[in-house]
Amino acid sequence: MTLLTDYLIVLALTYAAMLVVYFATGFALMAINARHPERRIQKHRDGLKRQAEEIKASLKALATSSILLSAGFFAQLQGWTLVAPLELSWWSFPLMFAVCFVLFDAWFYWGHRILHLPSLYKFHVPHHRSIAPTAWSNDSSTVVDTLIEHFFYFLVWFVLPVPALSVFALRLFDQISGMVGHSGFEYFASKSSRFPSPLICTTFHDLHHSQFHYNYGNFFSFWDRICGTVHPKYDDLVQRMEETGEVPDTEDTKVKATG
Repeated sequence: MTLLTDYLIVLALTYAAMLVVYFATGFALMAINARHPERRIQKHRDGLKRQAEEIKASLKALATSSILLSAGFFAQLQGWTLVAPLELSWWSFPLMFAVCFVLFDAWFYWGHRILHLPSLYKFHVPHHRSIAPTAWSNDSSTVVDTLIEHFFYFLVWFVLPVPALSVFALRLFDQISGMVGHSGFEYFASKSSRFPSPLICTTFHDLHHSQFHYNYGNFFSFWDRICGTVHPKYDDLVQRMEETGEVPDTEDTKVKATG
C-alpha cells in the first residue's frame, strides 16, 4: 500500500501541474489572440464554439498523459528501469533533452500517421472535429489517441538514462508549444519555419486540421518532407507572410489529398 500511496501522490502532483500549465497557457493565448484578430489563420471559421467540449475532453486526455509520465518516473525512482539515469549535470540535462526531443518528434509523427489508418481513425477523429483549432484543442483527444501519441513519456524512462528533469522539461515544452500550434493564430511565420529549415510555425499544424492529410509532425517538418506528407503550399504560405506581414486565409490552399 505504501508504494501505491506514494505513486498516487506523484500522479496527483503531475496531473495538477499539467492542469495549471494547460489553463495558464490557454487563457494567456486567448488574451493575446483577442488583441490580434488579424493574425487568425482560418478567417472564415470560428473554433471557439467548441471550446467547452474541448476542455472537457482535455481533462481526460491530460489525466491519461499524466499517468504515463508519472508511472515512468515512479518506475525510475524505484529502480525498475533497464538503465539508471545519468546524474543531473550541465551536460546531461541538455544532451538527454535534445535526444528525447528528436526521438519524440519521430514517435509522434509515426503514431499520428498510424492514427490516420482507417482501423484506428475512429480514435483520432474526435480531435479532428476541431477543424479550426484553438489553444484548447491540443489535448482534446480520446484515451486511445493519447496512449498512442504519449506512450513515449512512459517508455523513455525504461530505455534511456534520462535525468528526470530532461523528460519533465520536454513534456512542459511539448504542452506549451502544442497549445501554441493549435491556437489558430500565426505569430511565428518566418524564414526559419520553411524549407530548408526543419522548424515549423502554427500554420503548419493548422493546415493539418483544416485538410487532414498533411503535416503530421510535431516539432519538425523533416519527417513530413521525407515521407511526402508536407502540405504542398505550406512553404509558399510562410513566404507570403514574410513578405507581406499579413496572415492569408488558408481557404485557398486546398489540394487533392495524396496521403
